[in-house]
Amino acid sequence: MNLENLNNYKNIHFIGIGGAGMYPLAVILRKMGFNVSGSDNYLSDTLQDAIKVGLKVFTEHKAGNVKNADAVVFSAAIKEDNPELKFARLKGIPVLERAELLGLIMNQYKDLVAVSGTHGKTTTSALLTHVFLKSGLDPTAVIGGKLPEINGNSCFGISSYAVCEACEYVDTFLNLNPAVSVILNIDNDHLDYFKSINRLVDSFRKFANKAKKIVVINFENKNTNSILEEISLPILGFGLNEKLIDKDAKNKFLYIYSAIDIYENNGFYSFTGLKNKTEFLKISLSIPGRHNIYNALAVIAVSDYFKIPGEKIKVGVESFTGVHRRLEILAKVNDITVMDDFAHHPTEIKATLDTVSKMGFKRIISIFQPHTYSRTNALLDEFAKVLSKADVSIVSEILAVREKNIYNVHSKDLVNLIKNGIYLKTFDDITKYVKKIAKPGDLILTMSGGNVYKCANDIASELRKMYSN
Repeated sequence: MNLENLNNYKNIHFIGIGGAGMYPLAVILRKMGFNVSGSDNYLSDTLQDAIKVGLKVFTEHKAGNVKNADAVVFSAAIKEDNPELKFARLKGIPVLERAELLGLIMNQYKDLVAVSGTHGKTTTSALLTHVFLKSGLDPTAVIGGKLPEINGNSCFGISSYAVCEACEYVDTFLNLNPAVSVILNIDNDHLDYFKSINRLVDSFRKFANKAKKIVVINFENKNTNSILEEISLPILGFGLNEKLIDKDAKNKFLYIYSAIDIYENNGFYSFTGLKNKTEFLKISLSIPGRHNIYNALAVIAVSDYFKIPGEKIKVGVESFTGVHRRLEILAKVNDITVMDDFAHHPTEIKATLDTVSKMGFKRIISIFQPHTYSRTNALLDEFAKVLSKADVSIVSEILAVREKNIYNVHSKDLVNLIKNGIYLKTFDDITKYVKKIAKPGDLILTMSGGNVYKCANDIASELRKMYSN
């Protein structure tokens, strides 16, 4: 199906509508005038949001859910034996994968910016959307987390501008034909699909060359640098230190955006942004973490490419206060802070723990929910090394997501390698334990790509009860 044909279908059903990638597309289709329904396994926060905005939602996968659908959308996490997908195929109802639908919607925008990378996609795409909105560009956007500015993770504009998070898993981002391809970094993830880092890097190379106008790329990442010679389009480079650019690679960049005069204050950073060694902008970030300097530079490069005035870029970047589940403070009770973060890869966990270590807490109690057996197995030693940075490191049961434990890996295997590591199977067990040990000055930090935020909310609730008397 293409978008023109899709417009001939009135009732669209989403299998797995609660997914971070599915829900925003469902909302956009509804705003485009379609009747949208969807199903998922449990009543998540996203599913509750879907109900609030008027989508018809089922909390169980059943064939009867799709009997009135004209077309069915499914995510990569949905197996072929799903009863709704089986019924749709049996009855000849047109079906398309979520990545196909994303491409059909997004590729109609002349000025589409697709933000890719192993780390930082959600924050960067949200920050870019925020800058576009503050600059009056009225974009359409699909983001992997909730942006306060739009009170959700998608918005529908009437301009030619669009921003979307471009995920590499199962080559999803190759369905996109953006004007601008952004590559924040390339790291060893999703190897259950790619099998090797070389195949992963090759997928990013293909994504870069799908851009119609320009590629924006991190010049400090060795894997992004490895594809520079194979990119045929003009390239904008970004990074903290221009001296790190390989001498032979320098001529590949149209412009280089870098940072000097970097200053840190309780985990928050300010810097002077350069464009080809000339001072361009002075920025003070309102989101913590040194890694966010890279994300901001990528956004500055894209914004400058679209000729947004420097003063508007500065206002947009500095007024951005973050996105849901990215170092999000959920509660402060009796000088105990509860924070939640989406970090689920060792590189992300290191960045998160490095950030909070500068924020003045007396003790960091981390709660990590491993996300997929394959990732846990492949990166076991790396997880152990970074999680040992916390004063107390609690690990819950592994969240299987789409997998079976063919690796025979267990959370206890990880805990045995962690300094100050503790295995507690359930969120209830963790909540009771943390409630017992938490002291004023502590940070309680949950991290995962799964649903560990529920544990954070439970802990916050229990602390409020304990100190309300």
